[in-house]
Amino acid sequence: MSAAVHGGPQDRGANRPRQATPLLSARGLRLAFGGVKAADGIDLDVMPGEFLAIIGPNGAGKTTFINMSTGYLKPQDGTITYDGQPIIGLSPRAIVRRGIGRSFQLPQLFTEHTVLENAALAIAAHAGIWSPFTPLLRRGYHDQAMALLDRFGLGPVAQSRADALNEGARKLADIAMAVALQPRLVLMDEPTSGVAAAEKMGIVETLVRVLRDTGVTAVFVEHDMDVVARFADRVAVWSQGRIAALGPPQQVLNDPAVLRDVIGIEASPPSGAGH
Repeated sequence: MSAAVHGGPQDRGANRPRQATPLLSARGLRLAFGGVKAADGIDLDVMPGEFLAIIGPNGAGKTTFINMSTGYLKPQDGTITYDGQPIIGLSPRAIVRRGIGRSFQLPQLFTEHTVLENAALAIAAHAGIWSPFTPLLRRGYHDQAMALLDRFGLGPVAQSRADALNEGARKLADIAMAVALQPRLVLMDEPTSGVAAAEKMGIVETLVRVLRDTGVTAVFVEHDMDVVARFADRVAVWSQGRIAALGPPQQVLNDPAVLRDVIGIEASPPSGAGH
């Protein structure tokens, strides 16, 4: 697979400041599970304000990279710095406190609580309160939580239990919980996984709008190439624990090797890739 241009992010956010210093920087990451190389010399910079998509076949190491960047896995070799400081060896909670949020492929919500209560718990956690009861008794947390949910279009389901939501709303709620912790960087593992095709674009439009409005940088693993073509500033292609291509979506998604090996077609690119 040929490597695309390793350049800076395409500026799709007109008001986003350009900075030369990466917010997150990985160098020489290596991690193997038995004979399987989940990371085989990963070098990647995530620039402030960008939306970086990670694509690749199942088992290529995409989620492994997110897990290493958020403290759930420790690489056997290499470094990860956030805002210029090393973060390998820190716990997931300590990394959250540094300013890195994370959403999961399967939403991590308190299903027995309402959406509003979930948001209140996340806001309280940012304030250092981890009690499962205190946030639910304070009006201030409820008010902040309601404002957060309104930004994500979740106000109408605020009083619904989390387990009553459809998959699209659950995904938005999970990302809202990450944003409640006021991160500068959010890593999202397949934010449209399991979401009905008719809902995908609207959901991603909502989360992109909220994250851009609040100046949050985002890295997201995604399998829907139309979503990638429309919303990513840059695309990193994972293959067997390595980055096989990196560059603007219109270039990467028109690479014949990417089309063949990742997207699974021989010629036509995704509908938005040439825009």
